[in-house]
Amino acid sequence: MIRAGLAVLLGAAALGGCTQKWDTGNSATADTRLARDVALDARRHGPEIAAFAGLKSGDKVIDLIPGGGYWTRTFARIVGPSGHVYGIWPKPYAMESGSDVKRYAAAAGTPAFANVSASTQPATSLAAPEKVDLVFTSQNYHDYPDKFMGSIDPAVLNKAVFDALKPGGIYLIIDHAAAAGSGMRDTDTLHRIDPATVKQQVTAAGFVFEGESKLLANAEDDHSKPVFDKSIRGHTDQFIFKFRRP
Repeated sequence: MIRAGLAVLLGAAALGGCTQKWDTGNSATADTRLARDVALDARRHGPEIAAFAGLKSGDKVIDLIPGGGYWTRTFARIVGPSGHVYGIWPKPYAMESGSDVKRYAAAAGTPAFANVSASTQPATSLAAPEKVDLVFTSQNYHDYPDKFMGSIDPAVLNKAVFDALKPGGIYLIIDHAAAAGSGMRDTDTLHRIDPATVKQQVTAAGFVFEGESKLLANAEDDHSKPVFDKSIRGHTDQFIFKFRRP
């Protein structure tokens, strides 16, 4: 995704995270949401999606490719001081998104976000210091088969996620929907993927499909435009799939 178009997309909330500045002052706490995050909730549905994932106090989370940090900040508040959010960037993605990575790393571990840590890892692996309750990725699953990421078979990612989770742990994927039957055809051009393909790939890795949420669905999106097209940017038809490791 990170060629000419992704430089534009990375600067917008449409990519996995918003690009607002982290508040790392001592006056902030993990229980305090930035006003801009709260304003985004109406469109991004962070608290509702976290509830759909079953996230609770004390949980350990991997936020895979956390963008501007909206999801991390949402999760950090919910899991609290006894939980933890591991923000992980695949190295190829981090090389193209340096400013987001630097802001995230600067905020992680500060008094306001003591339950957040950051790391950059090979795109073919996914490791935290402990098994986690939730692996979450928003609008980035479709990137893995693309050239800039090393044309990684999604099976490699899904196995890494499976191994990172506790038994019973949840794998939650949000992504831009492509046309039915398109498979992975549009991942590098429209930055979309066929939901049925994602479901097949993830269940083939041993996960059980637990259900989906329509919170980010948009029937007005005909799946024909790139996700950063001005007419649809920020309002794409997105699927939210919940899988469980047995």
